Amino acid sequence: MKIVVPVKRVIDAYVKVRVKSDGSGVDTENVKMALNPFDEIALEAAMRLKESGQASEVVAVTAGPEAAQQQLRTALAMGADRALHIDTPADIQPLAVARLLVAICDREQPDLVLMGKQAIDDDANQVGQMLAALQGWAQGTFISALEPGEGEVLVTREVDSGHERLALPLPAVVTVDLRLNEPRYPKLPDIMKAKKKPIEGLTPEELAVDISTGLSVLKVEEPPARVGGARVNSVAELVEKLQQEAKVI
Repeated sequence: MKIVVPVKRVIDAYVKVRVKSDGSGVDTENVKMALNPFDEIALEAAMRLKESGQASEVVAVTAGPEAAQQQLRTALAMGADRALHIDTPADIQPLAVARLLVAICDREQPDLVLMGKQAIDDDANQVGQMLAALQGWAQGTFISALEPGEGEVLVTREVDSGHERLALPLPAVVTVDLRLNEPRYPKLPDIMKAKKKPIEGLTPEELAVDISTGLSVLKVEEPPARVGGARVNSVAELVEKLQQEAKVI
């Protein structure tokens, strides 16, 4: 089984996000960046499949600026066999990413695409579903358990009523949730070795993919600061405040 794991460069989950003064986006200058946590979980799942002899190769791929190669190095340190970097702007939209992954799948012919259910920067939760739709492949989303079978993969996904088990024929796209596993920390020798491993560079033009989008960000604002609560003396006063001030009823 050959596995492709898409990964994304995001602001570290423990960094306080700040909006640029002109409102054009999020300030990433001198900000610690990291591998998207959900993608780490997907990569860990792929590595466990390889270590158990159920997967033959794990290929990590990312789309982004040159700096995104740092996250590919992390993927290599965790055990990925190869890494592919598609040189694109940092603010590429989910549909464009899905189209790039279609081209990668046509090129690599994987049996399984394992990826995080969403990225923690835009929380779009779209790329996996779009990729499966464009490829016409089976998909399992928000999975918390994964078990390969003969020509299929068995997944458990969390739904409102509990858990749902699905058998997905390969090739398939699977997006992972937090409860699937605990990602490993790369060891120092593996980190040093990863620095010397080659990363194959690609461009959208080489993949014959148009990454232009009809969407544009007009303005980014920080959420309003929370204000303290207020005491009311009666139900009538509460209803009045909900009607006149909060305007929720």
